[in-house]
Order: sequence, then structure tokens, then C-alpha cells
Amino acid sequence: MRLDRILLGAGTALLLAGCVTTTTTDAGGVSTKIPRTTKAEKQDEGARVHTELGQQYMENGDLQDALVKLNKALEFNPNYVPAHTVLAVVYERINDMPNAELHYRKAVMLAPDKGDTNNNLGWFLCRKEGKTAEAMLYFKKAVADPFYQTPAVAWTNAGTCLASSNDYAGAEVNFRKAIQIDPQNGEALYQLANVLYLQGDAFRARAFIQRFDALGQPSAAALKLGHDIESRLGNRDAALNYGRRLQSQFPDSEQARALDATASQ
Repeated sequence: MRLDRILLGAGTALLLAGCVTTTTTDAGGVSTKIPRTTKAEKQDEGARVHTELGQQYMENGDLQDALVKLNKALEFNPNYVPAHTVLAVVYERINDMPNAELHYRKAVMLAPDKGDTNNNLGWFLCRKEGKTAEAMLYFKKAVADPFYQTPAVAWTNAGTCLASSNDYAGAEVNFRKAIQIDPQNGEALYQLANVLYLQGDAFRARAFIQRFDALGQPSAAALKLGHDIESRLGNRDAALNYGRRLQSQFPDSEQARALDATASQ
């Protein structure tokens, strides 16, 4: 899932900014400043703690208790963005898409200019709802955030979204932007090789699948694509090498079975 990392410490800055102190004097006349927690600070802290607990339950596969903790977080602070984001992920995992969308949209409403919230909603709309046009609006908002730390993620997601709608030329533009920012973005390298191949440009596709392969993170899909690219270019030995690697490393994969089926014809 190409969602941005959830920053559960987002509320910490709010707590520091609103700190109030009181002054007490001991028997010797020495004054001491003691932090006094405001109601708003307590609410933010409660939301943060329960969101962290909810995420831990989610990561451990206990989705029911995760929902309990995350809803408790929103009782402390209904506007706590990380709680809405984690809730959206949990609802996706239990296949409750209406509630997942509700919380992704709530996160964007509360943080409308943040890259991560916009990317998350855009990716959800593309993957689960097939709403490519609307998703692209949120990807554009995501990369417009000058403080967004992972814009290559949004560019990659935008490219994948366009490719799923057969807009290969548009997808190529977005993947190139992702790679320009992060030359070792394996997902963008693989996807760009794939859309170039689908557009009939096996020669340029080869360059990007080779760059992906050099990262040392092989996948069944990438090895099959490498085989197909080399086959189209007439490079039999290179194609056989990709095929052997595919069958050796991913023998039970759909791609290995497809290769076996082709070889037996």
C-alpha cells in the first residue's frame, strides 16, 4: 500500500505550544515553575496515546481492538488527523469502504494543504473507487505542498492511477517526475518500464527494468516484464535468464505459471 507513513507524534508540537506554568514558593522562599496542563493539552495527549495504541493493535492484526482505541482517540479530540488516517486504514482492512473513505476525507478536510493526507485520499479513490479524475486532483494538491517529504510517492501513485485507466502517456510523465526526485524509486522504475513496453517501446523499457533490477529487489512481475522485453527485442539469452530467475525465485507465482504455459505451446 503506497500510503504515507502515519506521523503519530503530530500532536506533540501543539502540546508544547500551549504549555502553561504556575509558580510556587517553598518554605525557603525559592520559586519553582510547575507546568500546568490545560484541558486542550489533555485532550490532544489522550488522542495521541489512543491512536498509537490503535496503530499497534492494527499492526498486530487485532483490528477489533484497534477500532476501539481509535474511536476512543476521537472522543478525546474529534479533529485529530492521525486518528482519522489510521481509522481509514483499519476500515479498508475490514472491507468497510464507505467508512474508510469518510475518514480519509475527514483527514483532508482537517489538513487540506498537507501532502500526506491528500496523497492518501487520492490513492484510495484510485484503488478502491476507480475515480481517476478526482484522485488526480488530490495528487496535484499533495505535490503542491512545499513541506511534503515524499512527493515521489504521490507522483508514483498518480502515474499508477493513470496507467490503470490506460493513459500510458500521462502515466509516463508522472513516473519520470517521481524518478527525477528519487532515482532509486523501485516502484516508479518498474511502472515506467511497463508503460513504455505497453506503448511498444521495448528499447527504452529495457533501460528502466535494468535500473530496477540493479536495486536488488526482484519481484515476479519485474522478472516477467524483463523476459517479455528481451523477447520482443529478440535477445533470446537475456530472456531465458529472466525466465530462469523467475522460475527459480518465484516458482508458484502467477507470472511463472504464465511463462510455463507459453513455453508449452
